[in-house]
Amino acid sequence: MRIAVISDTHLPKGARVLPAACAERLRAADLILHAGDLVSVSFLDELRGLGPPVEAVYGNVDEPALRELLPKERIVEAGEARIGMVHIPGPRAGREERLRARFPGCAAVVYGHTHMPQVERVDGVWILNPGSPTERRKAPVRSMLELAVSAGTLVPALVELGT
Repeated sequence: MRIAVISDTHLPKGARVLPAACAERLRAADLILHAGDLVSVSFLDELRGLGPPVEAVYGNVDEPALRELLPKERIVEAGEARIGMVHIPGPRAGREERLRARFPGCAAVVYGHTHMPQVERVDGVWILNPGSPTERRKAPVRSMLELAVSAGTLVPALVELGT
């Protein structure tokens, strides 16, 4: 199973769109995860229109209608792996331990909000932030993640999408 993971897309915003390489990877995935700050229901509909199922959580700048549709946090069953999802991870100090405790039994925890990619394994749990494919802010590049899930094993890969 191939999972495409994005966050902090902040769409629509002016003429901004998902980078073509990102949209291509989203279409080719078996599942799309979005870790919040989609902003609008129209963008959620656009994501769903790409083909694969979409699982998402709402972020702090998402419109009220989107907050009504999406949970604040969730656990997704993907193949034989459980993946926790939340937008805001809380303060930097103790973040990894806090996220692991918040989602017990998960192979990975995906979060957003910081726009800074993170791919780190902590005590057997992947702590993952895809960064943003559209708004890098202080990150070196725009980015997303791809997760390969096979026989209960999850392998993440950061995909750089340019500056």
